[in-house]
Amino acid sequence: MKLWHHINFPEFFDLTTFADLGLSPELLKAVDEAGYTEPTPIQAEAIPAVLMMKDIIGIAQTGTGKTASFVLPMIDVLASGRRRALMPRSLILEPTRELAAQVAENFEKYGQNHDLQMTLLIGGVQMGDQLKALNEGVDVLIATPGRLMDLIERGKIMLNGCELLVIDEADRMLDMGFIPDIEFICDKLPEPRQTLLFSATMPPPIEKLGKKFLSNPKRIEVSRAASTNENITAFKIPVPTREKRSTLRWLLNNDLVETAIIFCNRKTTVRELNKSLQRHGFKSGEIHGDIDQNQRNKELQRFKDGDINILVASDVAARGLDIKGVSHVFNFDTPWHPDDYVHRIGRTGRAGNKGRAFTFVAPEDAEAIDNVEKLTGAKVPVFGKKDVRVDLPDTSSAEADKEEQKNEKPKRRSKKQADDQGEEKPTRKQKSRKSEKPAQSQQKKSRGRQQDDDPVPAGEWNGPKPEFLSVGFD
Repeated sequence: MKLWHHINFPEFFDLTTFADLGLSPELLKAVDEAGYTEPTPIQAEAIPAVLMMKDIIGIAQTGTGKTASFVLPMIDVLASGRRRALMPRSLILEPTRELAAQVAENFEKYGQNHDLQMTLLIGGVQMGDQLKALNEGVDVLIATPGRLMDLIERGKIMLNGCELLVIDEADRMLDMGFIPDIEFICDKLPEPRQTLLFSATMPPPIEKLGKKFLSNPKRIEVSRAASTNENITAFKIPVPTREKRSTLRWLLNNDLVETAIIFCNRKTTVRELNKSLQRHGFKSGEIHGDIDQNQRNKELQRFKDGDINILVASDVAARGLDIKGVSHVFNFDTPWHPDDYVHRIGRTGRAGNKGRAFTFVAPEDAEAIDNVEKLTGAKVPVFGKKDVRVDLPDTSSAEADKEEQKNEKPKRRSKKQADDQGEEKPTRKQKSRKSEKPAQSQQKKSRGRQQDDDPVPAGEWNGPKPEFLSVGFD
């Protein structure tokens, strides 16, 4: 008897389309309408394994389609089954509200041809609508740990009917101190369940913790842990703290910035920097933990719509913020945690686009940038003259002229020689008048030249060479 037809082909052959992954026709139609034809590497490996009900540790750098790698198979897995009040059939844990909202958008987009009820359970919004949805029955519950713990303790939700758990951005969830919360939540889930753990980075200590929640997991790693996207050109800029703002403004004006996200370590820095940029005429907005959810959503929408092209953010927005076409990321502060570096710069260079990332390194950030380079396994190059996108003024000839004039000392003549040539010694008042006239005429000539100069072509630098390009660079 031939057994070859029982082999699951996607496990053994190269996959080129979503149809090869075993997804349903209804789901394939939704994927096609969304404009996707070929799965990314993490999708190609994860989707068949999820459909086979395996536990998974999935590691892929940010921007590689990690969210769809669990959303798509979950829709087909949950297609059959019955909803019950207060008992969600599946649970997705997210570290931030923004990432939870992004996953919810994915379910709405791909699940349009399925009769599945999805509820978003996050803090910062009214609980009434969320409770009403839970009472009507939920297939997919997307939650942040805080709000979920609150409802569990109030007895408003039961997890004993949840057969599928996803811990997304697991390194961040565990590293942010959510271990007790996750253990508490897992104790409320049924023991025979499918658990998927996805993350962009997976340091060994975090991986060890993650394995506590999984049973014989299949490890899927499509890129080296903590590697950065090859579409991102990254630089570091050694700069004193007091010169960060002027350096940032110079780069915003002269590095062909279309849209940018600027990350700061502190919420106060976010607020102050945003105000400073607005005072200098930039179209910027801010997003951080002290802003309520509705205002955060409005700021994000303004950024997506192009009303502002610069978003100043704390790390609350570093994970899961998926906005197309972000040309630049600026780390105004070197991140305290090296993992955050990968997630921050991963906001640019997405979906095959090119991006540039700059990290400002103050003297006190030496250890932080060393930790980043150890994690990524590569030195971040220093931004230098060769990397500038505008024409810098050639100051070498002007400096040479100054040096030459300094070396040419005028010959002093004796009073007798001056008298012999019939010259009169000028009075103090005459000296003053003579010195004024050349300066005034020179000023007029200078003004006239500036008015007569041809306009500077767009994109070229027409100011002085910034100081940070001449100190501490190759």
